[in-house]
Amino acid sequence: MPLPDDWSRWRDQVDLDRYDERWAQMAAAGENPHGEADLIASYRPASVLDGGCGTGRVGIELARRGVVVLGVDADPDMIAAARTKAPELDWLAADLADLDRAQRFDVVALAGNVVPYVAAERRAAAVAACARHLVPGGRVVAGFQLQDGWPTLAEYDGWCAAAGLTVEDRFATWDRQPYDDGNYVVSVHRLG
Repeated sequence: MPLPDDWSRWRDQVDLDRYDERWAQMAAAGENPHGEADLIASYRPASVLDGGCGTGRVGIELARRGVVVLGVDADPDMIAAARTKAPELDWLAADLADLDRAQRFDVVALAGNVVPYVAAERRAAAVAACARHLVPGGRVVAGFQLQDGWPTLAEYDGWCAAAGLTVEDRFATWDRQPYDDGNYVVSVHRLG
């Protein structure tokens, strides 16, 4: 499956062998590298679909906390890295817009600019697919940059509304700092 241009440009600059070093350096410096998992876990999910899971950092941490996780990413190299780190977890190479699984989840996590890295013409379909994979009352938790050429908050909210999701919370950071119209947003949308 072809990956979007924005993603391909980013991946061309990233050495996967060194990608996870950032998080290890944060932990070594006494910083918390698990802000995404902390926020997601605060909703007490039994199951999480980690959409755009990358090398599995968030999903692996959630699984360590007892959450059932399915990691999904369109980049097969990222999925291979996640499988290497946690072969006991379920990892799937797939485009979110095409996702069609029987399993339903308490939370769909979209951490790390997942929505902007979906091809522009497939973003609404990806959000709808995420909503279809939720249990009633389930949540989509997405964090992404707001920058030129990427989805606006109004566009994202519109895709969520069309998929039956309503805004429940909005933050500027994964540690629940209030959103203040800055250039990064963490949005929590609830189904139903």
